[in-house]
Amino acid sequence: MFSYGVLRLLGLTLTLLAASIVVFVVLEVLPGDPAQVMLGINAQPDTLEALRAELGLNAPALTRYLEWVTGMFRGDFGISYTYDVPVAELLAERAWVSLPLAVIALTLSTALAFPIGIMAARFRGRALDTGIMGLTQIGIAIPNFWFAILLVYVFAIVLRLVPSGGFPGWDAGFFTALQALILPAIALALPQAAILARVMRSALIDVMSEDYIRTARAKGLSARVTLWRHGVRNALIPVLTILGLQFSFLIAGTVIIENVFYLPGLGRLIFQAITQRDLMTVKSGVMVLVALVVAITFIVDLAYAAVDPRLRRGR
Repeated sequence: MFSYGVLRLLGLTLTLLAASIVVFVVLEVLPGDPAQVMLGINAQPDTLEALRAELGLNAPALTRYLEWVTGMFRGDFGISYTYDVPVAELLAERAWVSLPLAVIALTLSTALAFPIGIMAARFRGRALDTGIMGLTQIGIAIPNFWFAILLVYVFAIVLRLVPSGGFPGWDAGFFTALQALILPAIALALPQAAILARVMRSALIDVMSEDYIRTARAKGLSARVTLWRHGVRNALIPVLTILGLQFSFLIAGTVIIENVFYLPGLGRLIFQAITQRDLMTVKSGVMVLVALVVAITFIVDLAYAAVDPRLRRGR
């Protein structure tokens, strides 16, 4: 188990390094001058040159990359071109919105998908299974931003149960802040729950056709006990894969959802930084999101080993 975890951690570290190179190169080749954006189109050439020197934009690309990467290892993410504050402060402040939003959405999608997928597999081919699969297909087809707008109209404008947007901050009270995240979390969770439910159903149907399931039934175990004791656990490996991927989709989805609900999260910060050509904030923000995805992938890999003993033995 220990050697398996070390190997996975090494591979994910190399993934982070490769991601940093890709992010840096992509932003380097994009058109636009951060100094020009900050000073405006009427700025004088000598003023532009002085600002570029101050921001370190005149240094060679390799030098700027190494300074950026080594700075991140020390916890120094640079200074935002737009806000003139440390990027680490901006990211830490916005993470208190995006991370709870993603965790709530992932919890909701998992809590919905698992029982729905298991129920559909247990009643395979019946009316209940057909209805569940139809609803999940609709959930997959609906874009989350359109679903978010629909939720705002129904629950915020018509019923007036929750706020339509904005975030009061955790200082306003836990339940007040949580109330502002409910609609965005539902908008993120339901499409992902539809995908996860279908994967759970398919994986469980495949497992329930295995020989060891028939053997368990032949030994006298009931269908319900066989399903929960032998079926669900062995169906979890593909489901865990989707759970890991879903966190990536949820993090990416916050860029759209946070703009729909005017939430001051990481997604909205990166979107604004892109429009303002704030390269330091964009680079560091994207790398934080990549690191979150890599961390979740590592946790999922460890969960594989916990579910499947063959991985612990290096097979």
